[in-house]
Amino acid sequence: MGKLAVLSLAVIALAVLIGERLSALRHLTLSYRELTQNYLPNCHLIDGIDFGAEDITILGDGLAFLSTGLKYPGTPSYSDDPGKIYTLNLLDSELKLEALSIKGQFDKDSFNPHGISVYTDDKDGAIYVFVVNHPQGKSQVEIFRFVEKENALQHIKTIKHELLHNVNDIVAVGAERFYATNDHYFTNEILKFVEPLLSLPWCDVVYYSPETVQVVAGGFLSANGINISPNKRHLYVSNILKHTIVVLEIKKITVLSHVKEVDVNSLCDNIEVDRESGDLWLGCHPNGLKFAFHDPNDPPGSEVIRIENILSEKPQVTQVYADDGSVIMASSVATTYRGKLLIGTVYQKALICDLK
Repeated sequence: MGKLAVLSLAVIALAVLIGERLSALRHLTLSYRELTQNYLPNCHLIDGIDFGAEDITILGDGLAFLSTGLKYPGTPSYSDDPGKIYTLNLLDSELKLEALSIKGQFDKDSFNPHGISVYTDDKDGAIYVFVVNHPQGKSQVEIFRFVEKENALQHIKTIKHELLHNVNDIVAVGAERFYATNDHYFTNEILKFVEPLLSLPWCDVVYYSPETVQVVAGGFLSANGINISPNKRHLYVSNILKHTIVVLEIKKITVLSHVKEVDVNSLCDNIEVDRESGDLWLGCHPNGLKFAFHDPNDPPGSEVIRIENILSEKPQVTQVYADDGSVIMASSVATTYRGKLLIGTVYQKALICDLK
């Protein structure tokens, strides 16, 4: 076979490979998906949130913690100010946002909060706030103690580890113990782009305690949101590029068993769990390509999905809210309290609605 023929075959093979990968990427990002509006009554934007509320979690007494001001590669950032943690009392009719001050030996100027989790110690009632932090693009976990009387966070500890290399979200299971997700395998920004292009299922879930740090689950295209069931027997992880929520049974604290995957037909980010019903509430990106390009003339939409009876043979997956980006862009979290729905975004606004 002549050199020209070999070269032609090589070019054809490369073109086929590139075409197949682009087609796979189109599916992973749901780039073909268009959204039909599905609004809720009495929705309004939360005053004071202009640069995202990437993650939100709520205590049993209605006090919500909001992680704001995330600066993350590939997403817009409209403020040079450090990120902040806010509280919002959902029992207060005025819904007044309060910024928490940070005390202790902590670099506030580089604070770049991502996923958050709150843990209440049964022994003394102390409330610990765990925050994924990306100072200078790195990944580490901060542990704070919430000082309610001073409206402050007392910094306790910074946790760094080679297994916590691309942390997205976290769920606390003790005063110094947590599970965390890595949303990429590589730390190099170019190689991070290659991962979804080649559909590499190399992302994982890591368990951390002062005594033990280890990978406890793997095989994710990108592991994003994570949370735990009210009875502490199951973990829920968003395999965002596979459009599924993975259910893992906690056999032992570091031994997890794969139970099932629930299709959601959206790129769901953070997971919040209703402590009474056990329902999952998901903030989702309906079209990943629009999220990646964040074109203001064709903005990324927002979608909220609820999963009821997730452990049953037939979980019920319901779209609760959907917007094409005209109201709120790039939703990343949704959580409820007493008939109210809070929706946070990666880099834009936050919305609160009545569920009925």
